[in-house]
Amino acid sequence: MTPRRRALPAAASITPPRGAKRAMLAGAAAAVLWPAMALAQSQGQAPPDFQSPLARDQRGQVLNDTGLPSQKPAEKKVPQHLDGLKPGELYLEADQLSRDDKAGITTAEGHVEIRYEDQTLRADRVVYKEPPSDAPRSHDKDAPAQGVIRAYGHVQIIKDDGTIEYANQITLDDKMQAAVAQGFSLQMHDVKANQDVRISSDTAVRRSEDLQELNKAIYTACPICVGDKPKSPTWSLHADRVVQDQVHHVIYYRHVWIHILGLPAIYLPVFWHADPTADRESGLLSPRVGNNSRLGFFYEQPYLLVFSPSADLTISPRVMTNANPFLNLRYREAFNSGVLDVRVGYTHETDLDPKGNPIGDDTNRSYILARGSFKVSDDWSAGFTAERSSDTLLFDKYDIGRVYEARGPYVADDHRLISQAYAIRQDDNSFFSVAALDIQGLRPGDNNRTFPVVAPIIEGRYEDPNDVAGGRLRFNASEVTLTRDQSPDVLTERAPGMDSTRASAGFDWNRNFTSEGGLRFSPFVQARVDNFYITDILTQLGQVTPTSLATFTKTESRAVGTVGADISYPLYRRVGDATVVLEPLAQIAVSPKAQQVVIGHNPTTGQPIYFDEDSVAFEFDETTLFQANKFPGYDLYEDGARLNLGGRASVLWDDGRRASLLVGRSFRDGSNNVFAPGSGLTTSASDWVVAADAAPIKELTFFARTRLDGETFAIHRLEAGADVHFSWTSGYVRYLTDDQGVNGTPVKNLDAGMDLNLTKNWGVSAYGNRDLLQHAWVVRDVGVFYKDDCIRVDVYYRHEDVIIGRLGSSDQLSVRLTLATLGAPFYGH
Repeated sequence: MTPRRRALPAAASITPPRGAKRAMLAGAAAAVLWPAMALAQSQGQAPPDFQSPLARDQRGQVLNDTGLPSQKPAEKKVPQHLDGLKPGELYLEADQLSRDDKAGITTAEGHVEIRYEDQTLRADRVVYKEPPSDAPRSHDKDAPAQGVIRAYGHVQIIKDDGTIEYANQITLDDKMQAAVAQGFSLQMHDVKANQDVRISSDTAVRRSEDLQELNKAIYTACPICVGDKPKSPTWSLHADRVVQDQVHHVIYYRHVWIHILGLPAIYLPVFWHADPTADRESGLLSPRVGNNSRLGFFYEQPYLLVFSPSADLTISPRVMTNANPFLNLRYREAFNSGVLDVRVGYTHETDLDPKGNPIGDDTNRSYILARGSFKVSDDWSAGFTAERSSDTLLFDKYDIGRVYEARGPYVADDHRLISQAYAIRQDDNSFFSVAALDIQGLRPGDNNRTFPVVAPIIEGRYEDPNDVAGGRLRFNASEVTLTRDQSPDVLTERAPGMDSTRASAGFDWNRNFTSEGGLRFSPFVQARVDNFYITDILTQLGQVTPTSLATFTKTESRAVGTVGADISYPLYRRVGDATVVLEPLAQIAVSPKAQQVVIGHNPTTGQPIYFDEDSVAFEFDETTLFQANKFPGYDLYEDGARLNLGGRASVLWDDGRRASLLVGRSFRDGSNNVFAPGSGLTTSASDWVVAADAAPIKELTFFARTRLDGETFAIHRLEAGADVHFSWTSGYVRYLTDDQGVNGTPVKNLDAGMDLNLTKNWGVSAYGNRDLLQHAWVVRDVGVFYKDDCIRVDVYYRHEDVIIGRLGSSDQLSVRLTLATLGAPFYGH
């Protein structure tokens, strides 16, 4: 018997079986309730599955309509969907709609569009088959039997998150969740990389709303069209089987080839990565591959393990042909009150010579670089850093990057590690901090027994919020205790290290006056009292080979102070499209003779040896020229009468260009041997200080600062550099020469780097650091890179020369591959 079929004209309606009341409209627009979807609606009630949970804020409190926390649970309401339909309701639009009542088949043809539960189905033809009345139920006895929807021709399923599924033919249940598709493709948006990704396959099976399987699939984040023309993706993953798990937000692959520029490059039997639609999920990050003359061929594969939205662990094992594996771990967690960041590394290996040959016995080699910072209250914060290495050259040998960074309020120099614990209180008018810290030296010649343990170090300041004598009054106090195991002056024997405690308290006051003509006059007063308690001072301090290691103790108190004034008279004038500023600067300061703490005498010259723990690293430049006390610490104090003079000229163009020059010099009433020789401040007239910077165009800046001999104008220190940032290139250059560096030895160094874009996608990079005194390159990098919207490949060669006291020469060839959506890009190692 031929089934009875009826073609429905526009605005026609029928009454489907089972007694459920539904409207079915065809033509321009129609609102339809599929039979299986309408059963729970027959009494005008929303099914429990569509009742939304109460809205909650970040603290878990129930929110009312105003967005404020409610005192009682909000009334449950039927959710409103983005498509404007009620729960369980369906919208259908088609050119023609027909119905076979006997077979229970409804057919929509021609530009079919169905909207249901914030999903849109589009196809040339859709056929819906109702479940038979005696169909078996699901495990839920109250759930209705499901029908089957089949869509043919140019099928699209568009979800509310922007995901689009395409297919030649698809079969799915009437909730549009479980499905089987042929000629399938999927377009998703990667929220992290802010770009679309695409997956295509011969067939696809969506077993539920959260699990999807694809066979003979291809995954890529690259554009596959340029305008209307197809384009081969720069990279893609080709796999026999792909599973997208939206519950765990992971995409799994079996027997996958990674294609680069259309060619198979890497085979992996199993591979997985985070679902691009997820904000933050576990998965593999970009690997690091290379060859090093010391380590041999190496491969490092980071894996990000996400525990929660605020905690993760990066596991980065590295395998090498010339050395045992090296494991790097990084744990990060964010709290409501702060952050925790811990990096550790470990290997069990011998020492290695420059060619990778083992030296000595196997031993444990490890490091830790950790920090924690927490906001205890509105005014209080606390934290710690933990930095330690088992080997002085561990970071250099294994090429571990981002080591010497500021992780806390106290910062160590290059190739020095600092561990500290601290607490800080700060408000609008006061500051207080207490800390303890320890330093590990990694430089050639460093003896960690000579480095002091600083515990505690206390600093406090209070500024009166009210004017005092028309000016600002601030009080300050500090205390520091240093403990050493070994004297840095006698390393041949077990000489006791000098221990010390200093406590200080003082105040400073200043007031500003400005005349109608623009003359600025700022008088100031500074006063302080210090108390020193020093133990284990060698009686023969300063002797190269002391005959006695006897020590003594010294206690000393003193009062120091300065009275002076800062004077400036800036002059402004417009010249064309620029503003020219000329500003004479002067400072007058007078201090009584300071009682410096003497702990010994030079056996050759007879000059006193002053106690100095906090002013060793001192530099006379434009930043200290107008300091009343040029010593940065408390142990030494500048005294006598001095006059600091300078002049500053600036030109500021309206279009952002600028240039400035400062020249200055310090004069005093006599020589001062408290300053170290070579500081430029020991004579009555100091060295000249010159500083300049310029930006002739927006993309180019220059700077230079130098200290010139007060009589011969010879250069004692010069630091100069330039930065360039164009769309086609970026780079920098730095030059430094210093007669007396931080360690008291001369320094001459050149440092430069650049990236040059040869084309839209191709470019070259170069970096070099040269020790001009050793006539050797510390490091040289030359690289080639390719980049587009979905990939970046860096291939670079690095050569390190032999430097006295450091590692021997080495060569390294590395490859950095970054595939969009498959891991974070590399920013340097």
